[in-house]
Amino acid sequence: MKLTNTTKLLAGLLTSVSLLASTLVGAQTVSVSSIVEHPALDSIRDGVKKSLEDAGYTDTQDFKWQFQTAQGNTAIATQIARKFVGDKSDVIVAISTPSAQAVVASTKSIPVVYSAVTDPVAAQLVSSFEASGTNVTGVSDALALEKQVELIRQIVPAAKNVGMVYNPGEANSAVVVERMRELLSAQDMNLIEATAARTVDVGAAARSLVGKVDVIYTNTDNNVVSAYESLVKVGNDAKIPLIASDTDSVSRGAIAALGVNYFDLGLQTGNIVVRILKGEKPGDIASETSDKLELYVNPGAAEKQGVKLDDAFIETAAKVIQ
Repeated sequence: MKLTNTTKLLAGLLTSVSLLASTLVGAQTVSVSSIVEHPALDSIRDGVKKSLEDAGYTDTQDFKWQFQTAQGNTAIATQIARKFVGDKSDVIVAISTPSAQAVVASTKSIPVVYSAVTDPVAAQLVSSFEASGTNVTGVSDALALEKQVELIRQIVPAAKNVGMVYNPGEANSAVVVERMRELLSAQDMNLIEATAARTVDVGAAARSLVGKVDVIYTNTDNNVVSAYESLVKVGNDAKIPLIASDTDSVSRGAIAALGVNYFDLGLQTGNIVVRILKGEKPGDIASETSDKLELYVNPGAAEKQGVKLDDAFIETAAKVIQ
């Protein structure tokens, strides 16, 4: 039978559609969810993407990257998780405890890689740091809190009362507060708590500590980090030294922080994602932590908050913010 030009055109289009469908079926999607956008979590996202790009995964018809933030709202985090599951993502990266909990609650089959989760066991993401045997693995930003207490004593040797602003609804923060209370008590020091369930509550919570504390320590609580400038205003006005565990907070007004490099943590997280895309099962990959702690200091912030940093201490810093 002789084919007309129209028939040939239709046959060509059908072949193209078939090839495209075949390509799309084989396409891989990495979906990234974050509870909020702030420097530390953004650095993780960027590190994950860099790892993927270095491994050859870039936005093409064979690979798709998508990112969404919940703007600090756990209900939105759940909606994002359900969307990513509905998209049939090949791997879902969940940055922060609330986002990870939302994703893990939404799927038992799609690989989930968490990041920036201080205590994944307490958050009920995995049962231990060993290979989980489930669809979940990831990278924790857990810190040795003993070293955080040492840092506080180095900067404010006479401190007796340590203030902490935190969100009691964030599992990581609740764990850190409990452990800090124990460690400080062993040093004849007291922990004075101020809760901030929302980002807008951080300033008021910090003000409630004025006159009660000698120093304010902050962990990587997402509400606090998102509104760190409001904490800095209180510290500067009341001459209360601010010490953080998030190194990005130092450029925003903390005197010092001993913490992980979050971009490197993102690279580490991305390497796990690449392993899964290449065929490894998440349940066979043990959860990881980072032992690359870095000290950041800000002498200018110290002066504003009534502290003179020792030159020898400043020289030990990986980065000095001028």
